[in-house]
Amino acid sequence: MVLELHTLSRTFDKKRKRVGRGNASGHGSYSTRGQKGQRARSGGRRGLKRRGLKQFLQQLPKRRGFTSPYSKLATMNLGQLDQAFQNGDTVTHRLLISKGLIRASSRGIKVLGAGKFSKKLTVIADGFSESAKSAITKAGGSAIVRRS
Repeated sequence: MVLELHTLSRTFDKKRKRVGRGNASGHGSYSTRGQKGQRARSGGRRGLKRRGLKQFLQQLPKRRGFTSPYSKLATMNLGQLDQAFQNGDTVTHRLLISKGLIRASSRGIKVLGAGKFSKKLTVIADGFSESAKSAITKAGGSAIVRRS
């Protein structure tokens, strides 16, 4: 017989195993579950699968809570401003970026009160801590909030 397209026969498709359909199905009596025992019963495999599941769940990181879609403000300490600027300078967002003290992608600046501060500066920022604001005014400068 010559093997050509019109002489090809269909390949055998393996049928899905239909369990629990009586002896005539070929999987009768015990329905491929073996004899007796926990795994032969209904719901018998469930308890065995879940052993150790609690340990697994405890190791997962917590993904709850709230994450703000807005980027946080860049923070500057008074000590950094004292080192980077001269007496009488005006400190702005663009000036800090040009000096490399903050990234250009930052949404704004918040000035914190850490470090020694003695220069008279005009600081324009998006936020100030109470200690930073009082230290700037005590040194003779001014703290101006850019946005409200």
